[in-house]
Amino acid sequence: MIKLVIFAVVLFLIYIVFFKKSRQNNITKKNQDNQIETMSACDKCGTLISKNEAILSNARYYCSKECLK
Repeated sequence: MIKLVIFAVVLFLIYIVFFKKSRQNNITKKNQDNQIETMSACDKCGTLISKNEAILSNARYYCSKECLK
């Protein structure tokens, strides 16, 4: 009987450890999905592009190297 209780407790602890990691991963993914990207217009052609992907030169944003020239 005691072996059965110990076995059940061990299984429960293993379940908790894996469930917590899975929950933390889900929370992290949700936080990343909820981030809002700031958009900026290319200074030459006016195309909207996220500031993370834009090329910054002389305090102006460009969508590509061609527009930067």
